[in-house]
Amino acid sequence: MIPSPKKGVLYIVSAPSGAGKTSLVKALLKADPAIRLSVSYTTREPRPGETDGRDYHFVTRQRFEMMLADGEFLEHAGVYGNFYGTSKSSISRDLNAGHDLLLEIDWQGAAQVKQHFPHAASIFILPPSFNALRTRLKGRGQDSEEVIERRLAAAAHDVAHADRFDYIIVNDDFDHALQDLIAITRSIRLESARQMDRHAALFDEFQRI
Repeated sequence: MIPSPKKGVLYIVSAPSGAGKTSLVKALLKADPAIRLSVSYTTREPRPGETDGRDYHFVTRQRFEMMLADGEFLEHAGVYGNFYGTSKSSISRDLNAGHDLLLEIDWQGAAQVKQHFPHAASIFILPPSFNALRTRLKGRGQDSEEVIERRLAAAAHDVAHADRFDYIIVNDDFDHALQDLIAITRSIRLESARQMDRHAALFDEFQRI
């Protein structure tokens, strides 16, 4: 089934912790304001500079479990003892209204979303090397050595699932990786079904000749 061109595009971006996904997504949203960030729910504490409702909906574990029991999540996952989830109703509502959305989730969540939205564009961000990832995680100064080692082990597991994604970007140079990300979003908007709907009047004009 071909997706309705009148609906918005759902972009899924995943990456190992420290690969630069969040920075790339923020730069993409600044470069292309037509794409909205889907704000997920999480039970973890806000990091410095994060704002409730903008970066995440920060909720208690009890509230999260109630929402899960009520079937409110399109996907959910536990990561390092915290839980993350995406609101099913808000995603469907925004896409049906024609808005382009972007989800920042892990590979397990991406697989769950793909089951509900098979035409979503999934993108995996790779760090340039394992050592570079270690350096980035240490440079953030947010985690203990033990947590960093756990994140590195998880990263190897994440990368093993990169082949499930539609696109893979290696973040060896930030500006180049950003241009690759922008190119992907633009190419999807130029799909023939979307263009024929967007420029219906132009096609009608040529058909009348």
